[in-house]
Amino acid sequence: MSPISQPNPEPGAGLPMGVHRIDTGTCELLRDLDRERAYLLMINGMESSYIDLDDPWLLDFEYLRWMAAFIDDAIAPTEELRVVHLGAAGCTMVRYLLACRPGSQHVAVDIDAELLRLVTAWFALPAFPQLDVRIGDARSVTASLPDDSCDVIIRDVFAGPTTPTALTTVEFTELTRQKLRAGGMYLLNCADHPDLTLARKEASTVSSVFAHVAMCADPSMLKSRRRGNVVIVGSDNPIGGENLAQILLAGAVPAQLWQQDRVRAFGRGYAPLRDSSDGYSAKA
Repeated sequence: MSPISQPNPEPGAGLPMGVHRIDTGTCELLRDLDRERAYLLMINGMESSYIDLDDPWLLDFEYLRWMAAFIDDAIAPTEELRVVHLGAAGCTMVRYLLACRPGSQHVAVDIDAELLRLVTAWFALPAFPQLDVRIGDARSVTASLPDDSCDVIIRDVFAGPTTPTALTTVEFTELTRQKLRAGGMYLLNCADHPDLTLARKEASTVSSVFAHVAMCADPSMLKSRRRGNVVIVGSDNPIGGENLAQILLAGAVPAQLWQQDRVRAFGRGYAPLRDSSDGYSAKA
């Protein structure tokens, strides 16, 4: 068991750096030497979350900045949101959106109960009703949500370097659309190799469910030069425009925005992923 048993009286006070056992393996907490109360959370050897307790506005991972840009472009910053975060980890995006939109409500889902216990103790996450932390399988928890109840659903779930196949299929994507309010957004983080095969399949899948799609990534990623993250977005409302494209290109890690026709062309020739007849294993 982890050495943490009770929440710290002050967030960040005396946090135990190093490796800790969790239900799905290990997590490691590393201090950022350039920021007094900033930390990198590793899960099973993979970078998972970056948290600055003094600056919730800081999104260190580029794909989170891209997601935030999509949300802020589509939904007026004065609007309060109900957001579901599939793959809670350190709840970096929860902290960011609560800083931007203090009246918002968030559901954060993770399958690892011990991980959630630790991050709650370490980072003093907000309490219900601002944040409802749920332990469980992301697909099952999504299915349990009321229909038409969410403004944004974010899928950022990984088992090692890949997303569980149950969360990549047409059937799951249809489930997210069912839970979204009119005009809501489904954003997913797809980590892929330079050949972009998975990203193409996911683009095809999201395109088959939502009326409008968009995606963005580092231009070198889109040219198949390296492994990286692709953010894909589905909505029944049009997504983005010239202003969003400029914001994404102006970031610390510039991202190229592809919209409707280009995303559908990118996924053309790749069948949408579907649940298999004997379970959730995706098949083309």
